[in-house]
Amino acid sequence: MKIDTNDILNSILQSLDHVDYIRPEEIPNIDLYMDQVTTFMDDHFSATKRYGSDKILTKTMINNYTKNNLLPPSVKKKYSKEHVLLLILIYYFKNILSIKDIETVLKPLREKYFTPDSELKLSDLYKEVCEMEKSRIEPMKASIREAYEKSQAAFSDMEEGDDREELKLFAFICSLSFDVYLKKMMIEKIVDELAAKEDAEKNTEK
Repeated sequence: MKIDTNDILNSILQSLDHVDYIRPEEIPNIDLYMDQVTTFMDDHFSATKRYGSDKILTKTMINNYTKNNLLPPSVKKKYSKEHVLLLILIYYFKNILSIKDIETVLKPLREKYFTPDSELKLSDLYKEVCEMEKSRIEPMKASIREAYEKSQAAFSDMEEGDDREELKLFAFICSLSFDVYLKKMMIEKIVDELAAKEDAEKNTEK
């Protein structure tokens, strides 16, 4: 069966056009019980599920995040707007980073911006970052088109046919994967620097 890689490319680019984020004003201003938090996350991230059986957030996940210092404990079994914002960030990060790395990345947010009376509200910080990421959609689409065009020129010594189409698609997947690999490696290097700085500060205090 012939693989229409152009259709795949168009589908990817169209999906990027619909990328959006949960705005702070969409999060209830009242504290929520755990069941309400999981329902909220499931409702707002249902479109990101790869399979219907995928779980966006469960009670066990929330408890593990708290146990591993990613998320401050609930207050009287209720979770604030700030809790939900951190859970949203954790949801994005967990696809590429380990629990320990996420803890390191989110530590300043937990310690400095989690309380409603902090100078910079966590909701404002979150919104600033999300708006910045939205501005990167078009450059990303251009980068994907470039990777696609290069993959279409691959295996030029082969005759056109299903085998070459499969290999060109493989080349496209490899190109996208390599980009993710490099960015993940860069993020981990930054996280390692943050962790080393924190360890050095702890040792100085002793």
